[in-house]
Amino acid sequence: MTDLLISEEAYRNSAIHIGTKIRSADMKKFTSYVNKEGLNILDVKKIDERIRVAAKFLSRYDPQGIVFIASREYAKKPVKAAAAAISAKAMTERFIPGSFTNPIIPGYVEPDVVVINDPATDSQALREAVANGVPVVALCHTNNSTSFVDLVIPGNNKGRESLALIYFLLAREILRIKEKDTSQLKQEDFLAEL
Repeated sequence: MTDLLISEEAYRNSAIHIGTKIRSADMKKFTSYVNKEGLNILDVKKIDERIRVAAKFLSRYDPQGIVFIASREYAKKPVKAAAAAISAKAMTERFIPGSFTNPIIPGYVEPDVVVINDPATDSQALREAVANGVPVVALCHTNNSTSFVDLVIPGNNKGRESLALIYFLLAREILRIKEKDTSQLKQEDFLAEL
């Protein structure tokens, strides 16, 4: 067993592992147990493992071809920070239908791979990526369907601190794999304001 990217305590303090009362069949393999409040609890080791796998996968792409998508308010700042750290693109406002499929739309993009914060709230971007055969990496909470997602990163994709931690670790791992300096990367810079 390799060491975790950060301590298990740091993972737990961010609530990265706290799921919802609903668990999709797709996410069952990433959960450890149901707590006394009825919340599905994600396996921290699996979260860590999938962040590593996603970083390795994304590091194979030219950063200019990676597009991070997030419409959820608490995801906007961490997504922008992660994209900036690795020199990728971020789309954090309303996703305009046709942004991946219609070249006449202002802001049209042809991504090589997309990183979606939530397959449910960012479903239009997911559909367009799939229609174009673009690989999809997605943060999936316990209630998400993983249909059409090529690489799942399990985690709390709604919580402010968990989102900051996931995107920080993902960006840091990509930079490490590419042997780039990570000394300027600070987790606090990924945390959305309250």
